[in-house]
Amino acid sequence: MKKSELFFSAVQVPVDFLMILGASATAFWIRESEWAMTTFELGSLANVFSFSDFFRVALTVAPIFVLIFAIEGLYDIRATRKFWREFLKVFTATSIGLMLIIMLIFLKREWFSSRFIILLAWLLMTFYVSFARLALNYIQKWLVVKKGIGVHRVLLIGRNGKLCLFSNMIRRRPRLGYKIIDEIETARLNVVKKIEKEKGIDEIIVCDSSIPDEDLEKLIDYCAINNITYRFVPTALQTIKFEMRSINGEPILEVMHTPLEGWGKILKRIFDIAGALIAIILTLPILVVVAILIKLEDKEGPVIYKNKRVGSRGKEIFVYKLRYFKWEYCIDKKNPNFEKALEFEKKLIEERSVRKGPLYKIKDDPRKTKIGTFIEKYSIDEFPQFFNVLKGDMSLVGPRPHQKREVEKYLEYHRRLLTIKPGATGLAQVSGRSDLNFEDEYKLDLYYIENWSLLLDIQIILKTIGVLVKRRNNNS
Repeated sequence: MKKSELFFSAVQVPVDFLMILGASATAFWIRESEWAMTTFELGSLANVFSFSDFFRVALTVAPIFVLIFAIEGLYDIRATRKFWREFLKVFTATSIGLMLIIMLIFLKREWFSSRFIILLAWLLMTFYVSFARLALNYIQKWLVVKKGIGVHRVLLIGRNGKLCLFSNMIRRRPRLGYKIIDEIETARLNVVKKIEKEKGIDEIIVCDSSIPDEDLEKLIDYCAINNITYRFVPTALQTIKFEMRSINGEPILEVMHTPLEGWGKILKRIFDIAGALIAIILTLPILVVVAILIKLEDKEGPVIYKNKRVGSRGKEIFVYKLRYFKWEYCIDKKNPNFEKALEFEKKLIEERSVRKGPLYKIKDDPRKTKIGTFIEKYSIDEFPQFFNVLKGDMSLVGPRPHQKREVEKYLEYHRRLLTIKPGATGLAQVSGRSDLNFEDEYKLDLYYIENWSLLLDIQIILKTIGVLVKRRNNNS
């Protein structure tokens, strides 16, 4: 644990406190402004409840919010936390605080009863606290990247591809807050001790599951004694969720394939319907404009392209997409040039595909229209899939649906991706979009299947919004 991390974690408490008071004062000022009283037909509150009385109430309430923030885990030490996750936690914590305030006012009406101030203070508090935390986080990350303050010195252990993966990722992304001090193949304690003495170690990441247990046991003890964080990359079996049960008094472990059974399945469907309706309303104006532009550039063919994919349990579904190819190149039996288009695509896959495994990705695809190149880069072509979600063929979040010819190339264990509905977005998409190789995409999607929760869905959706503003790299 770094001193800089302790400092920033500690300073968040008074900053949050000040932001809560600032939001409360701003809410009172807006409530008493001529604009608010005219717009919402409100009488002046100051005549019956002065600002000093209100501020005393705010001073009483602010520590309650700080306590809720602490319970919600908002005083994390590390500098590498994600802002969108923090914003979600702030929103949740302030909402819990709002409910408590409403209950307190119900029991003690002499405090104040202005619903306008309560709701406005809640919104402003969420904004003020989030903005202050964003500023602090920016400063903290700037110190990590530019000055090396708060960087964690990490030792990588292993002799496989996972070590290379972590090494490349850490070196490419200094904002993660790590600095590799060495990479070694053995976990022998005498080697680790020598490196720790010469360079210092804050964290050790073991990337190789073949290292002997005897060496690992000694290493774990050494890390505990010397206050070194120990991490390891798990095997597939170690990531599986288990549940303890018993048969006739005998303990037995049951492998839990997914929480998406029973009530989990029902909750996800309700969430999908609500989310799809909201998304359709928000994206409808964009869909109309893009549809007109597609027709203006290429009058032949439909605006919405039905792409046949494999869904849950191997059932074939039609995934809706805005057409970004010229009609003559679309793989659709309604296309009079269908056979030629199919042969041309096979040739492009053979000559230009830059992905390994069952999936393909064509570099510099010549079949795209001008508007098609734009909408695909920003994933606008996938907006019609919200109708797939509403229909029930897809979910908002899940593994991406693949074509039948791609699924036919799956290895047997890859078919676990077909045990739930495919998604309009997914954990793999927000972790690398189309740049991941298929095996890494599979592992991320499998993690999602085994660890699903509504909160995880919300986090992925929020992260998807951030990812969409970045241009998709479809030419590499």
